[in-house]
Amino acid sequence: MLADSYRVLDKLRLPNGLYLASLSSDYRYIWIRDCVYMSLPYLDHSGGLYEQTYYRLFDLFLEYEWKLDILCRHKPTWEWEYLHARYSGDVREIHDQNWGHVQHDMIGAFLFGVGEGLARGKAMLRGEADRRILQKLVTYLANVEYWHDPDNGMWEEWREVHASSVGACAAGLRAVRTYVHVPDGLIDNGLAALLRLYPRESADKPADLAQLSLVYPYRVLTGLPGERIVEQIERRLLRERGVIRYEGDSYYSTLEREHGRGKPLSFYYGTEAEWTFGLPWLALCHFELGRREEAQAYVKRTEELMVEPGVLPELYYSGRAEPNPNTPLGWSSAMYILAKEAVCGIRYRQPEADAG
Repeated sequence: MLADSYRVLDKLRLPNGLYLASLSSDYRYIWIRDCVYMSLPYLDHSGGLYEQTYYRLFDLFLEYEWKLDILCRHKPTWEWEYLHARYSGDVREIHDQNWGHVQHDMIGAFLFGVGEGLARGKAMLRGEADRRILQKLVTYLANVEYWHDPDNGMWEEWREVHASSVGACAAGLRAVRTYVHVPDGLIDNGLAALLRLYPRESADKPADLAQLSLVYPYRVLTGLPGERIVEQIERRLLRERGVIRYEGDSYYSTLEREHGRGKPLSFYYGTEAEWTFGLPWLALCHFELGRREEAQAYVKRTEELMVEPGVLPELYYSGRAEPNPNTPLGWSSAMYILAKEAVCGIRYRQPEADAG
């Protein structure tokens, strides 16, 4: 199934190296965060696919460097002033849709991805322009004071201080601190804020699927703190066909079509959609924590959810073997690849024709 999963990523990868989240009409967009996660299977591959994704993201930031310059000097007031998180298939900002673009975790994810590539000897920085953008992104996080600036979080919803966003920024800053200047205290501010929130994701959410990122890939919570996060998510959010994002999530709730998404969280309890990438993500977290048998079990459960070899939907409706239209979801395929390779101790090498 690894070969099939890599072929899913091949289909979603654009010639410029970025990834469409899915081929469905609702999800045929480019998210910076999705591109980072979908690039991770190629981190230890040769051939340049990993670097290509980041080169195009660097070019994107260079196109909007004028906005980044403003953000480095003035803390923004309106959501549209922040760096956009989602782009059209031709990599342009989308201005005809209201969107929660205050997503500090996507900046942290990008920094982390660059730092991970550099640590493995990859040529992530093509020249001074890329290094300049990297430095400005660090300055941007410092200027907005990411450790207590409410953002829309991984799920792009209402603004709160999210542990997953704070942790992503701290991990990203840590990953690039030997390559650009990271001011004293900037990482520690994030770690201190993370400990104040622990074990919660935010004021409104005691547990959230996004918290798994603190264990994998960011590794800011290890050992017993990481174990507590994983146990909490399994106890509160794990379901038969995936992991719900948080209790009371209305996105693709079985009540959404009739009642919309504006009710209190408690209204949607028990009807939340079950996200497939939660299972391989749990596998990766268990593997990080040294629990190989648990990791293997989650990989097997993931394979049982595939609608065809290598193809995972975004989610299944609550209590049903019915996926939503966003199939395949590239992020899910990427997480399965990472989990399968980690648990089995292999690195699948694509034939040259498949790798494009």
